[in-house]
Amino acid sequence: MLTIALPKGRIAEETLDKFEKAFGEKFIFEKRKLILEKSGFRFLNVRNQDVPTYVMHGAADLGVVGLDVLEEKEYDLIKLLDLQLGRCKVAFGLRAGEELDFSKSKITVATKHEKIAKRYFEEKAMAVEIIKLYGSIELAPLVNLSDCIVDIVETGETMKQNGLEVGPTIMESSAHLIANKNSYYAKKDKILELRERIKAVL
Repeated sequence: MLTIALPKGRIAEETLDKFEKAFGEKFIFEKRKLILEKSGFRFLNVRNQDVPTYVMHGAADLGVVGLDVLEEKEYDLIKLLDLQLGRCKVAFGLRAGEELDFSKSKITVATKHEKIAKRYFEEKAMAVEIIKLYGSIELAPLVNLSDCIVDIVETGETMKQNGLEVGPTIMESSAHLIANKNSYYAKKDKILELRERIKAVL
């Protein structure tokens, strides 16, 4: 049996839809259930941020998670396939009409993507102060908590509504099928067969 950690919500539904097309069976979580077992698969319904943790520690063989979450966790996992779901980007948000001032001695960034933001500035050899926030990140530049934000952008509508505009893109993201290294070697045939079947319906 292959255990697959899925992120709750739309991505889980869209992933199960791909499984349905690939295997010709319906895969649906019953109300409030966190585990779905069917046809040699066990699906776990977990929080998006927790998917790589389940896979890293071997509680799941495979997982479906956004590239941004994967980059942020920096775990040693195998990327098997870009599922082309949940496309978005990690980008800067700036007060409308402002540009990023790279000549400043230090830039203050509010974000929940600490490592991604840090790496961006390290590669530019610039000093950055990261302020970790968990939500309502758009507020930070408006109340001078930070110079800018780094956040997930799908349409840019949320930023616009809050007086910000989308700045430079740091990375593109979409949901990827990932594997635990030990599982990959122990169940290689099964995992590669699954990858091929999913790939065929993308």
